Amino acid sequence: MAASHLEREIATQPDDWQRAVERAGEVAHLLPQPGERVATIGCGTSWFMGQAYAARRESLGLGATDAFAASEHRLARGYDRVVLISRSGTTTEVVEVLEGLLAAGTPHVSFVATAGTSIAERSHATVLMEDVDEQSVVQTRFATTTLALLRASLGEDLAPAIAQARAVLAEDETAALAGLADAEQVTFLGRDWSNGIATEAALKLRESAQFWSESYPAMEYRHGPISIAAPGRAVWALGDVPDGLADQVRATGAHFEHREGDALAELVRVHRLCLAKARRAGLDPDEPRHLTRSIVLDGPLSATQ
Repeated sequence: MAASHLEREIATQPDDWQRAVERAGEVAHLLPQPGERVATIGCGTSWFMGQAYAARRESLGLGATDAFAASEHRLARGYDRVVLISRSGTTTEVVEVLEGLLAAGTPHVSFVATAGTSIAERSHATVLMEDVDEQSVVQTRFATTTLALLRASLGEDLAPAIAQARAVLAEDETAALAGLADAEQVTFLGRDWSNGIATEAALKLRESAQFWSESYPAMEYRHGPISIAAPGRAVWALGDVPDGLADQVRATGAHFEHREGDALAELVRVHRLCLAKARRAGLDPDEPRHLTRSIVLDGPLSATQ
């Protein structure tokens, strides 16, 4: 069987991240500077990448940083700079936010994969990511490479994450997905910046394989969600694990999954699980039901300011 677009696009990610790291210095003047008050804007996967970046930037002491879904932003609070993330460059909610930023004269930079689109052409500054554009509706390498570039701009060393992602892709599928491939349900847990990665991981399984997946902050998991843990199900922690949580999950009979390492590299392992689950379900992972590459809506929105 021919490889899907999703499979091919997942496989390029370590090299994509390496190029992004090398490019970070070229675009540094366009990106948030230390001390600036920053907001990120996106929809779906792009929103979750913004969440991860925002948490990481703030935890490194580089300035207050918020992440908003484009339809639920609070930009009226006032920000020095806004980061917009939109693979297609045409998403209605992000276009409307851009209109507001232009009218207010708020500095902003947009990450876009498709040149010549409204967001790419009209933003104050645009970082084109054409080399990681995708044919699959399901986003993988555009989102992760955008986050890799943003993390590199914070001064992070991405070399370990790149090496770990290469190892994940080289690993035998049975070993990579042991305890996960047969699970009937997966819950992802994150802490700090990996919360955004956990949320994205759950979305990827829902999109690509119509698979029941959820995500929570790790410390919140015991406040209710653990009640669905059971034999045949899995809990996958990305990032630090709270003391005692692994034993509590195992006591339910559920499989507890955790590897030390960068959560972005672990997301690549989630991508491999997406492919495996879609294959078992007889689904085309490139064309999730009810989804399109870009959400373009008729008429103006009434987003809360």
